[in-house]
Amino acid sequence: MRYLVTGGAGFIGGHLTEALLGDGHEVVVIDNYSTGSVKNLSQVAGNPKLRIIEADILEFAELLDSEIARCDAVFHLAAAVGVELVVKDPVRTITTNVHGTENVLKPAAKYHKRIIVASTSEVYGKSTLPEFTESDDLLIGSPYHSRWSYACSKLLDEFYVMAFHRSADLPGTVVRFFNTVGPRQTGMYGMVIPRFVERALKGDALQVYGDGTQSRCFCHVTDVVRALRLLIDRPESYGQIYNIGSRRSITIAELAKLVIERTGSRSKIEYLSYDKAYAKGFEDMMRRMPNTEAIRQLTDWQPELTLEKVIDDVKNSLG
Repeated sequence: MRYLVTGGAGFIGGHLTEALLGDGHEVVVIDNYSTGSVKNLSQVAGNPKLRIIEADILEFAELLDSEIARCDAVFHLAAAVGVELVVKDPVRTITTNVHGTENVLKPAAKYHKRIIVASTSEVYGKSTLPEFTESDDLLIGSPYHSRWSYACSKLLDEFYVMAFHRSADLPGTVVRFFNTVGPRQTGMYGMVIPRFVERALKGDALQVYGDGTQSRCFCHVTDVVRALRLLIDRPESYGQIYNIGSRRSITIAELAKLVIERTGSRSKIEYLSYDKAYAKGFEDMMRRMPNTEAIRQLTDWQPELTLEKVIDDVKNSLG
Protein backbone atom coordinates (compact mmCIF):
# COMPACT_ATOMS: atom_id res chain seq x y z
CA MET A 1 0.00 0.00 0.00
CA ARG A 2 0.99 3.61 -0.54
CA TYR A 3 -0.16 5.89 2.28
CA LEU A 4 -0.23 9.66 2.48
CA VAL A 5 0.09 11.04 6.02
CA THR A 6 -0.55 14.75 6.43
CA GLY A 7 1.10 15.99 9.59
CA GLY A 8 3.35 12.95 9.38
CA ALA A 9 6.19 14.72 11.20
CA GLY A 10 3.96 15.45 14.17
CA PHE A 11 3.81 13.44 17.38
CA ILE A 12 1.12 10.94 16.36
CA GLY A 13 2.03 11.19 12.67
CA GLY A 14 5.65 10.24 13.30
CA HIS A 15 4.69 7.12 15.23
CA LEU A 16 2.11 6.18 12.59
CA THR A 17 4.65 6.64 9.79
CA GLU A 18 7.13 4.38 11.59
CA ALA A 19 4.47 1.70 12.04
CA LEU A 20 3.33 1.80 8.41
CA LEU A 21 6.91 1.55 7.15
CA GLY A 22 7.48 -1.29 9.59
CA ASP A 23 4.58 -3.10 7.93
CA GLY A 24 6.34 -2.73 4.58
CA HIS A 25 4.16 0.02 3.10
CA GLU A 26 5.24 3.13 1.20
CA VAL A 27 4.57 6.41 3.01
CA VAL A 28 4.47 9.97 1.75
CA VAL A 29 4.56 12.55 4.54
CA ILE A 30 3.39 16.13 4.04
CA ASP A 31 4.22 18.51 6.90
CA ASN A 32 5.11 22.18 7.26
CA TYR A 33 6.92 21.60 10.58
CA SER A 34 4.85 24.27 12.34
CA THR A 35 4.25 21.97 15.30
CA GLY A 36 5.89 18.81 13.97
CA SER A 37 9.63 18.13 13.77
CA VAL A 38 11.98 16.28 11.45
CA LYS A 39 13.28 14.60 14.62
CA ASN A 40 10.03 12.63 14.82
CA LEU A 41 11.07 10.84 11.63
CA SER A 42 14.78 10.49 12.38
CA GLN A 43 14.56 6.73 13.00
CA VAL A 44 13.13 6.11 9.51
CA ALA A 45 14.72 8.97 7.57
CA GLY A 46 16.84 6.59 5.48
CA ASN A 47 13.99 4.25 4.58
CA PRO A 48 13.68 4.11 0.76
CA LYS A 49 9.91 3.71 1.06
CA LEU A 50 9.56 7.08 2.82
CA ARG A 51 9.22 10.40 1.02
CA ILE A 52 8.94 13.63 3.00
CA ILE A 53 7.45 16.75 1.44
CA GLU A 54 7.78 20.01 3.36
CA ALA A 55 4.61 21.88 2.43
CA ASP A 56 1.62 23.60 3.97
CA ILE A 57 -1.75 22.01 3.20
CA LEU A 58 -3.25 25.51 3.13
CA GLU A 59 -1.02 26.65 0.28
CA PHE A 60 -0.36 23.62 -1.93
CA ALA A 61 -3.76 22.38 -3.08
CA GLU A 62 -2.35 21.20 -6.45
CA LEU A 63 0.36 19.19 -4.69
CA LEU A 64 -2.26 17.55 -2.47
CA ASP A 65 -4.36 16.72 -5.52
CA SER A 66 -1.48 14.95 -7.30
CA GLU A 67 -0.25 13.09 -4.22
CA ILE A 68 -3.72 11.92 -3.19
CA ALA A 69 -4.35 10.74 -6.76
CA ARG A 70 -1.29 8.48 -6.51
CA CYS A 71 -1.88 7.02 -3.04
CA ASP A 72 -4.09 4.17 -1.85
CA ALA A 73 -5.26 5.79 1.39
CA VAL A 74 -4.86 8.97 3.44
CA PHE A 75 -4.40 9.62 7.15
CA HIS A 76 -5.20 13.31 7.66
CA LEU A 77 -3.53 14.33 10.93
CA ALA A 78 -2.30 17.83 10.05
CA ALA A 79 -3.87 20.38 12.39
CA ALA A 80 -3.22 23.19 14.81
CA VAL A 81 -2.81 21.40 18.15
CA GLY A 82 -2.48 22.20 21.83
CA VAL A 83 -4.53 24.45 24.10
CA GLU A 84 -1.79 27.06 24.37
CA LEU A 85 -1.49 27.44 20.60
CA VAL A 86 -5.27 27.60 20.24
CA VAL A 87 -5.59 30.37 22.84
CA LYS A 88 -2.66 32.39 21.50
CA ASP A 89 -3.38 32.05 17.78
CA PRO A 90 -7.08 31.31 17.15
CA VAL A 91 -7.02 32.57 13.53
CA ARG A 92 -4.32 30.08 12.57
CA THR A 93 -6.26 27.37 14.38
CA ILE A 94 -9.42 27.95 12.37
CA THR A 95 -7.80 28.39 8.96
CA THR A 96 -5.48 25.38 9.31
CA ASN A 97 -8.13 23.04 10.63
CA VAL A 98 -10.97 24.08 8.33
CA HIS A 99 -9.43 25.14 5.01
CA GLY A 100 -6.55 22.69 5.31
CA THR A 101 -8.96 19.80 5.76
CA GLU A 102 -11.08 21.08 2.87
CA ASN A 103 -7.98 20.97 0.64
CA VAL A 104 -7.44 17.33 1.61
CA LEU A 105 -11.04 16.16 1.40
CA LYS A 106 -11.81 17.56 -2.05
CA PRO A 107 -9.23 15.43 -3.93
CA ALA A 108 -9.94 12.46 -1.66
CA ALA A 109 -13.58 12.63 -2.77
CA LYS A 110 -12.58 13.35 -6.37
CA TYR A 111 -10.44 10.20 -6.58
CA HIS A 112 -12.57 8.17 -4.15
CA LYS A 113 -9.69 7.51 -1.76
CA ARG A 114 -9.93 5.88 1.62
CA ILE A 115 -9.32 8.52 4.29
CA ILE A 116 -9.23 8.73 8.08
CA VAL A 117 -9.56 12.25 9.49
CA ALA A 118 -8.34 13.05 12.99
CA SER A 119 -10.69 14.97 15.26
CA THR A 120 -10.64 15.52 19.00
CA SER A 121 -12.51 14.96 22.25
CA GLU A 122 -12.72 18.76 22.46
CA VAL A 123 -15.82 18.59 20.23
CA TYR A 124 -17.79 17.30 23.24
CA GLY A 125 -17.35 20.78 24.65
CA LYS A 126 -18.94 21.53 28.02
CA SER A 127 -20.85 18.27 28.27
CA THR A 128 -21.20 16.97 31.84
CA LEU A 129 -22.02 13.38 30.89
CA PRO A 130 -20.00 10.74 32.79
CA GLU A 131 -18.68 9.38 29.48
CA PHE A 132 -18.80 10.61 25.90
CA THR A 133 -20.37 8.58 23.08
CA GLU A 134 -19.99 9.38 19.38
CA SER A 135 -23.72 10.02 18.88
CA ASP A 136 -24.03 12.46 21.80
CA ASP A 137 -25.30 16.00 21.26
CA LEU A 138 -22.45 18.50 21.59
CA LEU A 139 -22.31 21.58 23.82
CA ILE A 140 -19.73 24.10 22.63
CA GLY A 141 -18.85 27.17 24.70
CA SER A 142 -19.25 30.81 23.75
CA PRO A 143 -17.25 32.36 20.86
CA TYR A 144 -16.05 34.95 23.40
CA HIS A 145 -13.65 32.24 24.63
CA SER A 146 -11.07 31.41 21.96
CA ARG A 147 -10.37 27.90 23.28
CA TRP A 148 -13.66 26.75 21.73
CA SER A 149 -12.48 27.79 18.25
CA TYR A 150 -10.45 24.57 18.13
CA ALA A 151 -13.47 22.42 18.99
CA CYS A 152 -15.63 24.19 16.41
CA SER A 153 -13.00 23.94 13.68
CA LYS A 154 -12.54 20.20 14.23
CA LEU A 155 -16.29 19.69 14.42
CA LEU A 156 -16.64 21.38 11.05
CA ASP A 157 -14.02 18.93 9.75
CA GLU A 158 -16.30 16.11 10.91
CA PHE A 159 -19.29 17.64 9.12
CA TYR A 160 -17.15 17.94 5.98
CA VAL A 161 -16.31 14.22 6.10
CA MET A 162 -19.95 13.27 6.63
CA ALA A 163 -21.09 15.60 3.82
CA PHE A 164 -18.58 14.16 1.33
CA HIS A 165 -19.52 10.64 2.40
CA ARG A 166 -23.21 11.31 1.72
CA SER A 167 -22.79 13.33 -1.47
CA ALA A 168 -19.80 11.59 -3.10
CA ASP A 169 -19.69 8.23 -1.30
CA LEU A 170 -16.30 9.19 0.19
CA PRO A 171 -14.87 6.20 2.10
CA GLY A 172 -14.06 8.45 5.05
CA THR A 173 -13.91 7.87 8.79
CA VAL A 174 -13.53 10.31 11.68
CA VAL A 175 -11.53 9.47 14.81
CA ARG A 176 -11.79 11.50 18.00
CA PHE A 177 -8.54 11.35 19.95
CA PHE A 178 -8.60 11.58 23.74
CA ASN A 179 -5.32 12.81 25.28
CA THR A 180 -2.79 10.78 23.34
CA VAL A 181 0.64 10.67 25.02
CA GLY A 182 4.01 8.97 24.57
CA PRO A 183 7.68 9.36 23.68
CA ARG A 184 8.69 12.41 21.61
CA GLN A 185 5.65 14.43 22.65
CA THR A 186 6.58 17.94 23.69
CA GLY A 187 5.05 20.09 26.43
CA MET A 188 5.61 23.16 24.27
CA TYR A 189 1.94 23.46 23.34
CA GLY A 190 0.44 22.69 26.73
CA MET A 191 0.36 18.86 26.74
CA VAL A 192 0.22 18.09 30.43
CA ILE A 193 2.21 14.85 30.87
CA PRO A 194 5.37 15.92 28.99
CA ARG A 195 5.11 19.31 30.71
CA PHE A 196 4.91 17.63 34.12
CA VAL A 197 7.70 15.16 33.34
CA GLU A 198 10.03 17.89 32.04
CA ARG A 199 9.59 19.91 35.22
CA ALA A 200 9.87 16.86 37.48
CA LEU A 201 13.18 15.84 35.88
CA LYS A 202 14.52 19.34 36.53
CA GLY A 203 13.20 19.42 40.09
CA ASP A 204 10.92 22.36 39.27
CA ALA A 205 7.43 22.70 40.71
CA LEU A 206 4.69 20.96 38.72
CA GLN A 207 2.13 23.60 37.83
CA VAL A 208 -1.45 22.35 38.11
CA TYR A 209 -3.97 24.68 36.48
CA GLY A 210 -7.18 25.34 38.40
CA ASP A 211 -7.87 23.26 41.50
CA GLY A 212 -6.62 20.01 39.96
CA THR A 213 -9.92 18.15 40.29
CA GLN A 214 -10.51 18.10 36.51
CA SER A 215 -9.98 14.56 35.21
CA ARG A 216 -8.64 13.11 31.97
CA CYS A 217 -7.88 9.72 30.39
CA PHE A 218 -4.44 9.26 28.82
CA CYS A 219 -3.77 6.76 26.04
CA HIS A 220 -0.35 5.60 24.82
CA VAL A 221 0.41 6.64 21.26
CA THR A 222 1.30 3.03 20.40
CA ASP A 223 -2.28 1.98 21.21
CA VAL A 224 -3.68 4.89 19.19
CA VAL A 225 -1.58 3.99 16.14
CA ARG A 226 -2.75 0.38 16.42
CA ALA A 227 -6.36 1.61 16.35
CA LEU A 228 -5.72 3.62 13.18
CA ARG A 229 -4.13 0.64 11.45
CA LEU A 230 -7.09 -1.56 12.40
CA LEU A 231 -9.65 0.95 11.11
CA ILE A 232 -8.05 1.75 7.75
CA ASP A 233 -9.04 -1.61 6.21
CA ARG A 234 -12.60 -1.73 7.56
CA PRO A 235 -15.28 -0.68 5.05
CA GLU A 236 -17.83 -0.87 7.88
CA SER A 237 -16.22 2.26 9.30
CA TYR A 238 -17.01 4.44 6.27
CA GLY A 239 -19.15 7.39 7.29
CA GLN A 240 -18.65 6.64 11.00
CA ILE A 241 -17.03 8.35 13.99
CA TYR A 242 -14.93 6.55 16.60
CA ASN A 243 -13.60 7.59 19.98
CA ILE A 244 -10.00 6.48 20.55
CA GLY A 245 -8.67 6.73 24.08
CA SER A 246 -8.15 5.17 27.46
CA ARG A 247 -10.96 4.77 29.96
CA ARG A 248 -8.75 5.06 33.03
CA SER A 249 -9.62 8.41 34.57
CA ILE A 250 -7.29 10.43 36.78
CA THR A 251 -7.47 13.97 38.17
CA ILE A 252 -4.70 16.35 37.18
CA ALA A 253 -3.65 16.69 40.83
CA GLU A 254 -3.36 12.90 41.11
CA LEU A 255 -1.47 12.83 37.82
CA ALA A 256 1.08 15.32 39.16
CA LYS A 257 1.67 13.09 42.20
CA LEU A 258 2.05 10.02 39.98
CA VAL A 259 4.58 11.79 37.75
CA ILE A 260 6.63 12.79 40.80
CA GLU A 261 6.52 9.18 42.01
CA ARG A 262 7.49 7.64 38.64
CA THR A 263 10.35 10.08 38.07
CA GLY A 264 11.68 9.91 41.63
CA SER A 265 11.54 13.68 41.74
CA ARG A 266 11.50 15.98 44.76
CA SER A 267 9.38 18.51 42.91
CA LYS A 268 6.48 20.20 44.67
CA ILE A 269 3.03 20.84 43.25
CA GLU A 270 2.04 24.44 42.58
CA TYR A 271 -1.52 25.49 41.76
CA LEU A 272 -2.01 28.19 39.17
CA SER A 273 -5.29 29.86 38.25
CA TYR A 274 -6.54 29.53 34.67
CA ASP A 275 -6.41 33.34 34.36
CA LYS A 276 -2.66 33.26 34.97
CA ALA A 277 -2.03 30.12 32.92
CA TYR A 278 -4.01 31.14 29.84
CA ALA A 279 -6.27 34.17 29.79
CA LYS A 280 -9.08 35.77 31.74
CA GLY A 281 -12.32 33.80 31.45
CA PHE A 282 -10.66 30.58 30.23
CA GLU A 283 -13.04 27.62 30.44
CA ASP A 284 -12.05 24.00 30.98
CA MET A 285 -13.81 20.66 30.81
CA MET A 286 -14.01 19.04 34.24
CA ARG A 287 -14.29 15.48 32.98
CA ARG A 288 -13.43 13.76 29.72
CA MET A 289 -13.91 9.99 29.42
CA PRO A 290 -14.58 8.17 26.12
CA ASN A 291 -17.03 5.40 25.50
CA THR A 292 -14.93 3.20 23.18
CA GLU A 293 -17.47 0.43 22.63
CA ALA A 294 -17.92 1.27 18.93
CA ILE A 295 -14.31 0.67 17.93
CA ARG A 296 -14.05 -2.32 20.28
CA GLN A 297 -17.04 -4.00 18.65
CA LEU A 298 -15.71 -3.36 15.14
CA THR A 299 -12.01 -4.20 15.59
CA ASP A 300 -11.69 -5.69 19.10
CA TRP A 301 -9.39 -2.75 19.92
CA GLN A 302 -8.79 -1.59 23.45
CA PRO A 303 -5.76 0.08 25.08
CA GLU A 304 -3.07 -2.32 26.27
CA LEU A 305 -0.44 0.03 27.77
CA THR A 306 -0.89 1.55 31.23
CA LEU A 307 -0.64 5.17 32.33
CA GLU A 308 2.50 4.22 34.25
CA LYS A 309 4.00 2.96 30.98
CA VAL A 310 3.04 6.23 29.31
CA ILE A 311 4.83 8.28 31.99
CA ASP A 312 7.89 6.02 31.96
CA ASP A 313 8.21 6.23 28.17
CA VAL A 314 7.90 10.03 28.22
CA LYS A 315 10.50 10.16 31.01
CA ASN A 316 12.92 7.93 29.08
CA SER A 317 12.52 10.00 25.91
CA LEU A 318 13.24 13.23 27.79
CA GLY A 319 15.84 11.98 30.23
